[in-house]
Amino acid sequence: MTDIPGNTATNGASLNPDSAWRRKWAKLKRNKAALIGGILIAVYVSSALLAPILFTGNPSAPDLMNSLEGPSLKDPLGTDELGRSILGRIIYGSRISLVIAVGVVFVGLVCGIPLGLVSGYYGGKIDFIIQRATDAMLAFPGFLLALALVAVLGVGVKSAVISIGISMIPLYIRLVRGCVLSLREEVYVEAARAVGTRDVKILLRHILPNVMVPITVQTSLSMGTAILFAAGLGFLGIGVQPPTPEWGAMLGSARSYLFHAPHVATFPGIAIFLAVLSFNLLGDGLRDALDPRFKL
Repeated sequence: MTDIPGNTATNGASLNPDSAWRRKWAKLKRNKAALIGGILIAVYVSSALLAPILFTGNPSAPDLMNSLEGPSLKDPLGTDELGRSILGRIIYGSRISLVIAVGVVFVGLVCGIPLGLVSGYYGGKIDFIIQRATDAMLAFPGFLLALALVAVLGVGVKSAVISIGISMIPLYIRLVRGCVLSLREEVYVEAARAVGTRDVKILLRHILPNVMVPITVQTSLSMGTAILFAAGLGFLGIGVQPPTPEWGAMLGSARSYLFHAPHVATFPGIAIFLAVLSFNLLGDGLRDALDPRFKL
């Protein structure tokens, strides 16, 4: 028996996938906000990859003789309370923030997508159990859940990734389940069942590809949220620990100098703001470009 191919019409694709992607790329390019977000993300990624070239010194080495100096030619963003270059610490801090963001999204995708697929496709008791566990997790605000998990797992990058990642899992479960509930009733899925196609193959070949658009959008938005959560944990002193450069920890240590040397807190705050904003702008642009219901 031959297998039934997935219905590409459900995600707006034409018979020529290349032309469909060209149209989506054209829509994305017309969205100036999304382009700005993409450019900012490219700047952050480039800074993380080229950090040793962009800043040749040691971002964690103290220089007490030059502490709390304002922006100058030597240090364009000034120095912190220990005389360390704020620019260098922001550049190296982008590495930590992006690593945490990628790790968090990975945890959310790996755990949330399979549970959402199974819950939406099979329903019944399996769906009931998964959704009640999801409801229990959603009963806590995401940041408070991450905070509680860090208290159990301890501080550090690994604990931050796991804690924030677990708090993201319910979002992916609900998102994927909602899509699957409508897709499982489509004609091509019913036809695949009729010819004896295994459930795993139906889920992976026919349903999952048609869920990738909302997953892609959610992934971009989750990256920004992960950076914000990681900064919040660092600000409270239970995230990445000093002397490792991390934006939230930099803000936390700058609280005592807000009036005497406001630049110490201003520039890390701007770095966090622009990073979160860039992922949100790109996520909105991807939604508009990939979802055929949105017209630019």
